[in-house]
Amino acid sequence: MNNSELILVKARLKMRTSNDGGRKTGFLSGLRPNHVFEYYDDGFLRTYIGDIQFEGQELIMPGEEKEVLVRFLDHPSIHVYLQIGRKWWIHEGARCTGEAEILEIKLPTTITKK
Repeated sequence: MNNSELILVKARLKMRTSNDGGRKTGFLSGLRPNHVFEYYDDGFLRTYIGDIQFEGQELIMPGEEKEVLVRFLDHPSIHVYLQIGRKWWIHEGARCTGEAEILEIKLPTTITKK
């Protein structure tokens, strides 16, 4: 058994269309993209890993908007970014495929993995 500290963020996710540089296909619940809260002048991205969870449909398609749950590993450096209304970008590799806005935050919760 492992215990992992997780931050749960309810967010409004808006995926870009493929014409706007987004994905060409939809994705299943559980996708783990890079979450970018800040861009630096030298182009370096500070990224965090978090999985996107959703219910009620099989896929989120390009151009679609949906409320989702994002589960981040708890790390002190992410706390400065966690405020209701804060927006951030969803990246897959170097490509920005969407953005999200924080609606609710639950800090931290312990999840037991079996």
